[in-house]
Amino acid sequence: MQIYVGNMSYGTTESTIEELFSEFGEVGSVKLITDRETGRAKGFGFVTMNDDAAANKAIEELNGKEYDGRTLRINEAKPREERPRREFNNRY
Repeated sequence: MQIYVGNMSYGTTESTIEELFSEFGEVGSVKLITDRETGRAKGFGFVTMNDDAAANKAIEELNGKEYDGRTLRINEAKPREERPRREFNNRY
């Protein structure tokens, strides 16, 4: 199951999130989202856990908990909505 993790401190790392979630079961992967141009963390990411029961327990236990000075928002990740590509008009 893929889990959305939001409202993270910008100093939070993939390894610290993996450590946090591994208390509930095996973590398949962690991906923190960064700004394409600056490389700076955007304060959210995704954790994949192989066992749905462990993932649900992690969501239940960690959602609303304070971590790294921030109150985490954690829930099951939803598929990304398809958004139409923006077209830029080049006017000279």
